[in-house]
Amino acid sequence: MQIGMAFWPAKTLPSAVELGVFTALSGKSLTARELQRELGLHPRGVADLLDTLVALDMLARVGDGEAARYRNTEETAHFLDRNSSTYMGGFLEMANTRLYRFWGDLTEALKTGQPQNEMKHGGAGMFEELYRDPQRLEQFVRAMAGISLANFETFAKKFDFAPYKTMCDVGGATGQLSIFVARRHPHMKCTTCDLPAVVPIARKTIDAQGLSERITGKSKKGQVRC
Repeated sequence: MQIGMAFWPAKTLPSAVELGVFTALSGKSLTARELQRELGLHPRGVADLLDTLVALDMLARVGDGEAARYRNTEETAHFLDRNSSTYMGGFLEMANTRLYRFWGDLTEALKTGQPQNEMKHGGAGMFEELYRDPQRLEQFVRAMAGISLANFETFAKKFDFAPYKTMCDVGGATGQLSIFVARRHPHMKCTTCDLPAVVPIARKTIDAQGLSERITGKSKKGQVRC
């Protein structure tokens, strides 16, 4: 039963991430009514959603009833608050908006052997569809960044960069690896390379970290200053 109904909690968490529950609770606690107003939700299910997240150890609660106040746990503040530099909720956002409905057609896929992604409804392949829509492309690369975060952070911390002055990351996506390295090792200058459609996403991310003078981006169409 636990495995068979696992889609209940599995859907609750990504929806909470997409709605911005953990970001709304950044550094503070709120009641269900306050969160409802801040997120623009219907009042009917908000308390149930929040109490479910408490049961899943994704939120902490103090008090009961309408006066109960909710706050992030240490883990959700670290990983699921969009204001955090270690935010990895992008993958959960993509899972919620894109992957979840495809898995709903798993039975059909097993019977027919046919793709159940964008191609099912006449779309192109996965990457063709992603690169055609800048918003979905950004969601995808940020999802990948969320998965890579721990490895990149550890690499920047553990590897001895002292003998080196430059680093090039091929397929750098958002520039996350270059950001971790440049931030931890002030003597390093980094280059992050990717396809032309990805460069604006890298530029935005690098600028937000204040590292545009030390990280350069390159695409197949030439060099651009990120």
